[in-house]
Amino acid sequence: MRYLGIFLAFLIVGCSGKREPKEFKSVTIKTVFDDSVSIRAIEFLDGRTLAFAGSSGMYGTLDISSEKIRTATMEFEGNLLEFRAVAHTSSDFFMLSVANPALLFKTGESGEMELVYKELGESVFYDAMTFWNDKEGIAIGDGKDGCMAITITRDGGQNWKKVTCENLPRLEGDVGAYAASNSNIKTKEDEAWVITSKKQMLYSADKGHSWEILNTPIELIASYHGLYSLDFYDENIGFAIGGDFSAPDVNTYNKIMTVNGGKDWELVADGLRPGYKSCVQYVPNSNGKGLVAVGFTGIDYSKNGGKSWNPLSDEGFYTVRFLNDSIAYAAGKNRIARLEFK
Repeated sequence: MRYLGIFLAFLIVGCSGKREPKEFKSVTIKTVFDDSVSIRAIEFLDGRTLAFAGSSGMYGTLDISSEKIRTATMEFEGNLLEFRAVAHTSSDFFMLSVANPALLFKTGESGEMELVYKELGESVFYDAMTFWNDKEGIAIGDGKDGCMAITITRDGGQNWKKVTCENLPRLEGDVGAYAASNSNIKTKEDEAWVITSKKQMLYSADKGHSWEILNTPIELIASYHGLYSLDFYDENIGFAIGGDFSAPDVNTYNKIMTVNGGKDWELVADGLRPGYKSCVQYVPNSNGKGLVAVGFTGIDYSKNGGKSWNPLSDEGFYTVRFLNDSIAYAAGKNRIARLEFK
């Protein structure tokens, strides 16, 4: 294991058998980290350690068993960076700063974070990243002239190459995504789905070698309205959510689902709660029925694949990831919390 010093905790991986799908009625929230930092990117490493990166250059890990936090800060040319995207392979942790210059770091042989990619430009703004496997990963960001910024590695994250606009389908006008929760991309096997600031998604069936456009029934009814987060339960069942963070009560054209891998999408719970949410995740072992969505507006839960939702808490978060089928960790303004669903 070659994670940076803060990642060098030995992990205790528990074993559990299969469980029947659960239906949640409530959530207990316990703050496990409290600091003056905005955290929009969290990722489980090896199932027992949570890594994160946020504003003011802060990044670190939370040991799930002991709840011990290790933190560090990253600066570049005297300036503290802001991170909204993280990812990992079985051997390395990655974090990507948002704006010009975009800086992508990975854990290296020396045990320190190493800069492996740098991109300059006034319009540079990266939103999310993830990996298909230990060798191939993807980062996406705002583009211009209808061309998304998509950068890919094929060698485990040591080298990254930006996909040229000639090899991407063009969308209309300036295009980007919302860097709200590091959940603009979802990968399954060779596939990748990318939500954009437009009505359309981008889709690749071959790990980013080729791309096509997927249409959605979303209507962009305001400047900041659109899809913010995407998850797939398997290669067929997927859900996306968003809204307008500046008008969070608006609950139309902000929730869509697919049952055929994104070829077709349909509006669900349109005109019903919830309104704006920045992150959605499927509940593990829920047969594609359980969904949890978070935002600064609170936590909502669906037991039927997103067709209807119930509020579980008014406490706000930006992003959430499940550890198992009843425990999740969420991050947001000034904190990380453990969520226990019952």
